[in-house]
Amino acid sequence: MPSKSQGALCTKERTLAFGLWFVVLFAARAGAQTVGEVLPPWTPGTLDIHQISTGRGNSALFILPDGTTMLVDAGAQVGKSARWAAARPDESRTPGQWIVRYVNHMLGHEPAPRLDYIFLTHFHSDHMGQVAADSKTSQSGAYKLSGITEVGDSIPIRKILDRGWPDYQYPAPLEDPMVKNYRAFLKWQSEHNSMRVERIQPGRNDQIILTRLPKQYPNFELRIIMANGEVWTGVGSATRQHIPELKDLPLADRPTENMCSAGFRLSYGKFDYFSGGDIPGIPYEGFPLWHDIETPVAQVVGPVEASVLNHHGYIDSMNAFFIGALRPRVWILSVWDSAHPTARVYHRLQNTRLYPGPRDIFANNMHEANRIVISGLERITSSRGHIVVRTAPGGDSYKVMILDDSAESYRVTAVHGPYQSR
Repeated sequence: MPSKSQGALCTKERTLAFGLWFVVLFAARAGAQTVGEVLPPWTPGTLDIHQISTGRGNSALFILPDGTTMLVDAGAQVGKSARWAAARPDESRTPGQWIVRYVNHMLGHEPAPRLDYIFLTHFHSDHMGQVAADSKTSQSGAYKLSGITEVGDSIPIRKILDRGWPDYQYPAPLEDPMVKNYRAFLKWQSEHNSMRVERIQPGRNDQIILTRLPKQYPNFELRIIMANGEVWTGVGSATRQHIPELKDLPLADRPTENMCSAGFRLSYGKFDYFSGGDIPGIPYEGFPLWHDIETPVAQVVGPVEASVLNHHGYIDSMNAFFIGALRPRVWILSVWDSAHPTARVYHRLQNTRLYPGPRDIFANNMHEANRIVISGLERITSSRGHIVVRTAPGGDSYKVMILDDSAESYRVTAVHGPYQSR
């Protein structure tokens, strides 16, 4: 017969065992993804990447393993064009408002949702928000609301990183109304809400870090690969300038905004992910070879599990070397324009001579015109919906879930995987 102390110990052990069983069961249920049901919320240790579908620009929400949050871009094109697919879910709200509502829902596990980081890849409307005559003004009166400024007006931001701060002079003074409005937003938020602003610095792995429980996830890293044509060498934090000095260039050859895009490689254990803004990789005829930004970037990024297509898969992007060097299992295409992707890009993505094995292509809002023009497009894995990459704790495996973007149901319409990280 056990003693009183032994009995108490047994009771304690049973209580602990039951508690552990409950935690495991809860985590298992939270991590389960079932078609037709609402996406289960993020759980600690999991890495979530959400490519948000608005039909008017790029925006991706990251929930890192310790709960640190980051938004990459918040595009908002205004007006109408026959080239654009329908706005998602609809036109009753602005793209910035839809992004805010999506972020608030996905961060519902927090007492007060916030964004630890915003990473702005470059200064184009479909990545940062277009300002129009009828754009609403913030309550402060300091700036108009569109894209990033609309997100930041509703959700607190700790730090925002862009390629131009503090002078916004490269490769020429950035003085258009959109950038002026953005800078007014930065000034007001810095002065009144203590938001920090930093210039993106290629080569560094300490500008974006886990802010809550970093010691629990030592196998996480976000390395900034490039910005303003400055590219990481792959050694330490050293970089090299791929774009020649401006004084040596004819005006017609100077770098475009897309060439100056910033990008990064995120690593979590064996899982690697690349995002590169709108960098081009195929120079137009007669232009210098250094207009290819993809090749030097691909040389240091190497193989990844998942990657966003550069420049939405436009005609000047996704060269053969880049595709073969990154060779992901999952390609993610943020698209709403009938020129995205082009047929040649789509067929390069499917070309097993560039790299062997299967690959899945997920698009969030494919224009119907593409289905007519691009032969074989019916083989695309998914053509519509929010795209969620959910990486298991530790990074050894991941799934891709498609969410309904026709309404705010957050309902899973398809589950792909699990894929094994290499």
